[in-house]
Amino acid sequence: MKTIAAGFQVAVLIGAAASVLANPVGARAQNQLPRYNPWSNSRGWSPGNWVPNDNPWPYNKVQNPPVLGVVGDVACQPGEEESGEKAGENCTGDTAQNLVESQAATAQQIENMKPDLVALLGDEQYQVGQYSDFENSYELSYGAFKLITRPAPGNHEFYTEHGATGVAGYGYFSYFNGVQHNADGSIMTATIAGNPDTGGTFTQPVPHSDGQAGHFAQSGGLGTNTAGGPVGVGNGWYSYNLGSWHIISLNIECETQPGGCSDTGSWFDSELQWLKNDLAANHSACTLAYWHQPTYSPANGLSLEGTTAQAFWQLLYEYHADLVLNGHDHLYARYRPLDPNSNYDPKNGIREFVVGTGGETLDTVVTTDATAADPTGNPNFNAENLQASSGEFWGVMALTLNPNGYAWDYESALKDPAQTTGPASFSDKGVGTCHGSGDR
Repeated sequence: MKTIAAGFQVAVLIGAAASVLANPVGARAQNQLPRYNPWSNSRGWSPGNWVPNDNPWPYNKVQNPPVLGVVGDVACQPGEEESGEKAGENCTGDTAQNLVESQAATAQQIENMKPDLVALLGDEQYQVGQYSDFENSYELSYGAFKLITRPAPGNHEFYTEHGATGVAGYGYFSYFNGVQHNADGSIMTATIAGNPDTGGTFTQPVPHSDGQAGHFAQSGGLGTNTAGGPVGVGNGWYSYNLGSWHIISLNIECETQPGGCSDTGSWFDSELQWLKNDLAANHSACTLAYWHQPTYSPANGLSLEGTTAQAFWQLLYEYHADLVLNGHDHLYARYRPLDPNSNYDPKNGIREFVVGTGGETLDTVVTTDATAADPTGNPNFNAENLQASSGEFWGVMALTLNPNGYAWDYESALKDPAQTTGPASFSDKGVGTCHGSGDR
């Protein structure tokens, strides 16, 4: 009977559609099916009529104003912990359930938020961002938003971490840009040895040169490809516009790149030249940039990369940028507007947010004797400049990009179960105005 009913229903639809095509005005007058535009994606079928589609996201037009989801430091490493790795950051083990739950909780938060795009602030996949790890951990939660993701890489995508051999960005670029194939259809791979930071060899798919993660140069990298081919270099910087905003994703993973973390090193110098040209061509009312390691560290953990990123700050400040977004420190923090030399600048300063709360083990906010909080070594820097912070919760920030300003809304998704006291949730909201295009 179900088959007969289904066939009858199809017959009715065909007959009704034919009637509409023959006499569309009369059909509407008789309350029959209206004409359906297959290109609009704005109608759906329900018994007896076409009705509005109730599931437009993420295919709907950009909201007005648009919303950018912001988070970093996300996915636990699948499988068992290898010898030498940091305990508690894999998807199995004593704290694994916490990490799986926190990763899922922030993914659900993005689903509920329904942002126009998601800015990922690096360390998307632990420990070293192998392609198979992206597939077996990150993909199972955040993969749902791949279409609208705009990533930046972190140290865990490039370097050796906690005893795991680094993959120099190959897994990251392969996941977001796609993998290349040989003539016989097999996946093209590179087996790399001799990179000073890897401490061994790795075999990974070879990514396409261009894609969602930006450009991957197929040669020019450090080390030796034991298969006889060249070693690639993950560049990965790019920019895009959203509403009235110009947004820049940068790569600060300079340690193992040609020339290292020197302003005059060949790799980093090329990124600075690109950034300067991109900013000079930008006439948007508002501008933000994001990368992984912060120049101002709420966890008192300023890194070589964070210090190197002062060069980003100098250019962004010169061209009147408004916001910097970072991860790396596994906590949430908001600084008051600062200049590139660690000074409070309420008129022209750039506000830094750190949102490293995507799912990995959390860090502690440090405000006392914080000599590694900023490049000047001021022990009171965080106490003087942090306006809001917490290291007790996982969560995502919604950044609403208004035509001449912004509104931030960080909401916790889950509390660290190790934190048995204090509030059950955390929220930080506010608004700010842009500097304007100036002489961009």
